[in-house]
Amino acid sequence: MIMVLINKSHPDEFILLGFTDRPWLELSLFVILLITYPMTMMGNIIIILVSKLDPRLHSPMYFFLTNLSFLDMCYTTSIVPQMLVNLGSSKKTISYMGCAVQLYFFHMMGGTECLLLALMSLDRYVAICRPLHYTVIMNQQICILSVSIMWLGGMTYAVSEATFTLQLPLCDLNKLDHLLCEIPVLIKTACGEKSANELTLSVVCIFMLAVPLCLIFASYACIGHAVLKMKSSEGRKKAFGTCSSHLIVVFLFYGPAISMYLQPPSSITRDQPKFMALFYGVVTPTLNPFIYTLRNKDVKGALWNLLRTIFSSK
Repeated sequence: MIMVLINKSHPDEFILLGFTDRPWLELSLFVILLITYPMTMMGNIIIILVSKLDPRLHSPMYFFLTNLSFLDMCYTTSIVPQMLVNLGSSKKTISYMGCAVQLYFFHMMGGTECLLLALMSLDRYVAICRPLHYTVIMNQQICILSVSIMWLGGMTYAVSEATFTLQLPLCDLNKLDHLLCEIPVLIKTACGEKSANELTLSVVCIFMLAVPLCLIFASYACIGHAVLKMKSSEGRKKAFGTCSSHLIVVFLFYGPAISMYLQPPSSITRDQPKFMALFYGVVTPTLNPFIYTLRNKDVKGALWNLLRTIFSSK
């Protein structure tokens, strides 16, 4: 399918400039990625295993959390292995087909995460503000259907936006001042008229970033009001614990994504895409398991139970 959608005048490969003008930064980044990538994979695998193996975590909240962990594993895998290869060698290239595949997968995962974080906030809203109706509203069929729609939405966003971007004329330009293939940087690199692409990207990102973020804020405004009315201090503490973890993840992901995608690509500064992509593509997936584990008593308890079972069996 991708072969049909790509630009016929494309170069054979792109040179990813990254931080070639700062070798010391390349070496530091290579070491950091070499350490954090296995940590990310291991942390998210543990979250998935604990949520599946412990019956106490068989609830919609942890069903969404396992999807987020799987999503983060795919998200970071779509860029980090290629980054490690380029940072660890003198050849800083990626084939055009490799760039197109990365473009689709990276943006599919990013778009899906935007929607999934909004769905998770809606789950918390129903659990805290409509507790008597929670099991009816968030039943298994609704949860599976909701997550399927989120994945389909992310896929639709990636296919439409990436395909539109890949049709831009490149005029034999094959140098990208970035660590990976990303839509705003490709639009900025393209020659000719690209205002339509910039406008389309802005409009689409309003729906993929701004609308879900508004839904998250609205959900937490209602949650905050409901928590303040709680008479039990233990109930307030538990609600705050589960919601604060999610809010931290929201700010870590949405902050850099908004600064990158809700401004015209032509106004993006030179190093902004590199640091922002590292933040929402590497830092956030690495921190998510620690945030949800360290700040969630149920997950910590399930993890200790799993470790005790493993060591006692030995």
